[in-house]
Amino acid sequence: MVVDAPPDRTRLIPAMARGFIGRCPHCGRGRMFGRFLKVRPECDECGLELHHHRADDLPPYVVIFIVAHIVGYLILETESAYEVPLWVEMGVWPVFTLLFALGLLQPVKGAVVGLQYALGMHGFATLPRSRPASGPEETRLAAAAAGAPDRHSS
Repeated sequence: MVVDAPPDRTRLIPAMARGFIGRCPHCGRGRMFGRFLKVRPECDECGLELHHHRADDLPPYVVIFIVAHIVGYLILETESAYEVPLWVEMGVWPVFTLLFALGLLQPVKGAVVGLQYALGMHGFATLPRSRPASGPEETRLAAAAAGAPDRHSS
């Protein structure tokens, strides 16, 4: 039976980047989110347990910080350069702010979960065990364990 080498923890920047795009911070293949902000209990690909993350309040704070600085700058530049009617600004900026914040919330939460994973925080101290590489021997052993007749033995 062929077994992969023991897994190494992914470094900080790659783990956060994988989380930012909604992938498992350990393997980069499995999906992190089951719903918009609901993190899956574990990765489908590598088996990393994700249910114990504690990304409670940090993602909204980071999103508010980013969105407020960008939208505030854009409002200031718009006010300085153009004469836009107040009713247009009151209709555009709140909608833009809301859409921008909602668009950033899931990626930032994924990056925070990746940060916690890379630093070994909140239950991420243990890594998943390596899964055996699937081949004919593993398939035959799995079928034998399930009670199916073995077609290789005569």
